[in-house]
Amino acid sequence: MIIKKLTLKTPGYPERLRQIPSPPKQLYHAGAPLGDLLKRPAVAIVGTRKISPYGQQATMEFARDLARQGLVIISGLALGLDALAHKVALENGGLCIAVLPCPLEKIVPVTNRRLAEDILAGGGVLVSEYPAGEWPKPQNFIARNRLMSGLSDVVLIPEAGGKSGALYTANFAVEQGKHVLVVPGDIYAPGSQGVNKLLKQGQAGAATQASDVLSVLGLRQHNIRPDK
Repeated sequence: MIIKKLTLKTPGYPERLRQIPSPPKQLYHAGAPLGDLLKRPAVAIVGTRKISPYGQQATMEFARDLARQGLVIISGLALGLDALAHKVALENGGLCIAVLPCPLEKIVPVTNRRLAEDILAGGGVLVSEYPAGEWPKPQNFIARNRLMSGLSDVVLIPEAGGKSGALYTANFAVEQGKHVLVVPGDIYAPGSQGVNKLLKQGQAGAATQASDVLSVLGLRQHNIRPDK
């Protein structure tokens, strides 16, 4: 794996990240040219690690349909919903950007190392703001959420509990002026407390199908998928 470094003063540093509060001073990436993927519409699909059958179905349908439409799928390679979004996107010919809370040399969680390799093999990119040798700290997992929202055009949360890290991603997205969409859930299900709260507080819109995501981006179905 060849790892490249960008800084705020380096040509090619993502303009999307340059515009967010607290942009990373350095950015490490591996895989396909990051700038090429960022020319495409991108959706961050994030959510709970303890995914329910309902969350699985919603995540699979959105990741499948959006990947088939040519949107880049951004997530955090975390266990549960994040990993599922990456996996389904790859199975449907999609491109992924995985934003990690650790150096790219040491994938966390280690159980998703093969998935990271599949993302690279599928023409995707791994991204991190952490240099080699730095072990992930608890705050890194929250900090990387601002990069997932920053790199995306819209954040989609299919399922998230009341204390899910995905809520940080939603808050970062609101701060960055990005669209936030959630899949409404059962009001009695613990895994839906977070998404329903975002809806109730007016911080997110509802999405029940992929066309809702395309709509907020001003896109139509079947007209945006370029050749790989």
